[in-house]
Amino acid sequence: MAQVGALRVTRQTMGAIADGAFKVLLGVAFVAGAAPLGRLLGTAAWLMVASGMALLIGGGIEIGYTHSRSMRTCTQLMIAYDSGWVLAALAGLLMAREGSSVGGEVWMAYQTAAPLAFAVLLVAAAPAPMTSDARAEDTAR
Repeated sequence: MAQVGALRVTRQTMGAIADGAFKVLLGVAFVAGAAPLGRLLGTAAWLMVASGMALLIGGGIEIGYTHSRSMRTCTQLMIAYDSGWVLAALAGLLMAREGSSVGGEVWMAYQTAAPLAFAVLLVAAAPAPMTSDARAEDTAR
């Protein structure tokens, strides 16, 4: 466990921050490469930009709220998000295999809606209970 300022950073916390950072980086890639990635996936550039913005927002909120929400809540939300990601990717692949042109749009639609739902649920979650170290620090101020 590392000590960063007054925050204790566990492996789980670092994992949640890394998950948020991955969303942010993916969002940047989607926005920066909207046209070529859109052609590759068979989606409109505007959907790539919308998805990129949603990922930037969702990842930023995840990074910002990681320290104030319980790791159990963060982990459950990450598992739900990633499970949906896998299902959306499989659905998109199956559609593409069957010759449908909407497989990429299904996957990108998920990438647009899911990060925002994740962020809303994380913000709405109850704050993590204060540890005894944090309570002692607050009373010392």
